[in-house]
Amino acid sequence: MTVRRFHVEGTVQGVGFRPFVHRTAAALGLDGWVANVDGHVEGEVTGPPDAVRRFAARLRHEAPPLARVRKVLLTESARRPAPAPGFEVRRSTPARPGTTTREIPPDAAICAACLDDLRNPADRRHRYPFVNCTDCGPRATIIEDLPYDRIRTTMRRFPMCPDCAAEYADPTDRRFHAEPVACPACGPRLAWEALRGEEALHAAVRTIGDGGIVALKGLGGYQLVCDAGDQRSVTALRRRKHRPAKPFAVLVGDLGAATRLARVGAGERQALTSPERPVVLLARRRPHGPPPLAPGVHPGLDRIGLFLPTTGLHHLLLDELARPLVVTSGNLGDAPIAVDDAEARRTLDALADGFLTHDRPIRSRHDDSVVQFTGRTRITLRRARGLAPAPLPLPASPPVAGAGAHLKHTFTLAADGRAHLGPHTGDLSGPETYEAFLTSYDHLRRLTGVQPRLLAHDLHPGYLSTQWALRQPLPRTPVQHHHAHIAACAAEHHVRGPFLGVAYDGLGLGDDGTLWGGEILVADLTGYHRAGRFATAPLPGGDAAVRHPTRTALGHLLGAEALGTPLPDAPLTAAFTGRLDPREAAGVRAMVARDVNCPRASSAGRLFDTVACLLGLADTAGYEGEAAALLETAAGDEHALPLAHRVVRAGGLWVYDSTATLTDLLRRRLDGEPVPRLAAAFHLTLAAVTVDLVARAVADGAPRTVCLGGGCFVNRLLLTGVRRRLRAQGLRVLVGSQVPVGDGGISYGQAAIAAARLTGRR
Repeated sequence: MTVRRFHVEGTVQGVGFRPFVHRTAAALGLDGWVANVDGHVEGEVTGPPDAVRRFAARLRHEAPPLARVRKVLLTESARRPAPAPGFEVRRSTPARPGTTTREIPPDAAICAACLDDLRNPADRRHRYPFVNCTDCGPRATIIEDLPYDRIRTTMRRFPMCPDCAAEYADPTDRRFHAEPVACPACGPRLAWEALRGEEALHAAVRTIGDGGIVALKGLGGYQLVCDAGDQRSVTALRRRKHRPAKPFAVLVGDLGAATRLARVGAGERQALTSPERPVVLLARRRPHGPPPLAPGVHPGLDRIGLFLPTTGLHHLLLDELARPLVVTSGNLGDAPIAVDDAEARRTLDALADGFLTHDRPIRSRHDDSVVQFTGRTRITLRRARGLAPAPLPLPASPPVAGAGAHLKHTFTLAADGRAHLGPHTGDLSGPETYEAFLTSYDHLRRLTGVQPRLLAHDLHPGYLSTQWALRQPLPRTPVQHHHAHIAACAAEHHVRGPFLGVAYDGLGLGDDGTLWGGEILVADLTGYHRAGRFATAPLPGGDAAVRHPTRTALGHLLGAEALGTPLPDAPLTAAFTGRLDPREAAGVRAMVARDVNCPRASSAGRLFDTVACLLGLADTAGYEGEAAALLETAAGDEHALPLAHRVVRAGGLWVYDSTATLTDLLRRRLDGEPVPRLAAAFHLTLAAVTVDLVARAVADGAPRTVCLGGGCFVNRLLLTGVRRRLRAQGLRVLVGSQVPVGDGGISYGQAAIAAARLTGRR
């Protein structure tokens, strides 16, 4: 007989791992025990040597679906085999200071077995919204501390009834040690004013069915729900939420409903049905009859965000209403999603016609995750519920942290070769979002045990994340915004050594004090140098130009960097300037002429805004990236010829002269070329420009591995065109997949750079 201690690291708490160990040991006839210890699983087995070896192999290779096993260690035990047979699940051991990093399991959507329970009239959990088991249900949003036991979750206030306690203690039951286990007799209950349970649910159903808006308490925060086919409801939601144009996500009951609304490929199908249940951006189908979705759900766009039910409550609502539902974040404007009941009542009362809530507290704020596919490549736009804070790989180093940027804010904590990318916070534009960041950072730092020795932050002194970082009593390292973008891509793909980075986004502060956004960088994970860029143009009014593409367009037409191409003359610009308010146009002209409040930027994102505006698609922007999204939609699958473009040498860099492109765009529009064809031509042009800039950098000695980063690569036409052309040149081309390609991935890139600088590894 052999006695072995075992130690398992990874995402192994809150995923049914101890029950799995118990079943495995019993099947192999082994005695011993298992327990959650700190953030890991430990135990002991006694039995024949061959059975012990098979036990260890099964721990590595046959773990439950939600588990992620990184390491299994078996060591000899000094104890002699005990005579008492059997295998037990022991009480957990509290956290020990200084142990290795702990991993937090994300929430998981309701599994098929629990859905059967929900719909089975003979089951005691029939129509119980909070049904779950070891394979599904809340995790990250209810965990207060580790090791993961009910007493250290928000479920501690719900003592188990005898039936749930029996399931919890039964090794043959799939709810064996399922910490959120509950039923109608002992678990959380729905509430609608004075109504409870089914009556509360029916009140919400009636409100939505009558065209109202319901504030629904979800897994990671409140959501606002209305009928996605009712234009009046959607219009009311937009008006109350102060969200004039940004598309809404739509909840549908199953894959069949999704395919009736959109084209669903294999990768998209897998994402929709995965335990993560992200919102998936899909190409919409054009209906033959009346449109099933109100036009206001995704105004002007040819893509819609769909997702399948995450919880039993979502299923119950859809079963009753039998229609697609708008489900969007429960917040006002750019505020964080509401999680506290009193806070929700205060902030959402003017938005909702009623509240469908419950009495289980939400410990961690998690909005919905968002992904899309470009070919077979999955691109993450927002990493939150279902994905965060599951660890991502990062080169091993002492503990470090990334403070993030300003828009689409996240933070990252990293140690022991794992990076914990915190959930999407939102834009750090107000005190509520800032407080949400602080709360989330402190909570995740305590749970993971990561105590950073080096904190990386953006160069921009105006970012609240930078200001926070500068106040921390830690060594700090500043990281240029676009270096972080491409470093995030490189670190995700395990790139070692130098690489060539293409960073296209809105705005980020450069190391020369100017605003960047169309950059070609030669880099590694410790530093970089600039090899190419877009031409600069003034942004009249600074941040105001981001919200008003007319200003950005005037900046390009009146004050673009002089690189040998004359600015467009009055006859070419007359159609554009003729539709502007004369007083506003005159004011902008004066600002540009006098260089007053006109910071210059080499921004790809602002060039997208300019082209969309010149083509009459977007004079104002209701949300970040709207003009670019409308331009991509206009381009569709049109065939076109690229616009004129020039790359010149200036200041020791290769520079794209965008004035040549804009002049040709205006000339071809004046000649009657249709807007969709010109929109397509612009996308082709940027792809060709990128290949030209990269080719010149490579000819100058840059590496042949190219990392793409920045929010512009959310644009599928741009990403497809750039990647195809670069690969045709024999280059290795990478783009972020698990890490958000936009500013949501900045903190991960910062952490990767901090780790490299701390260890001296390039």
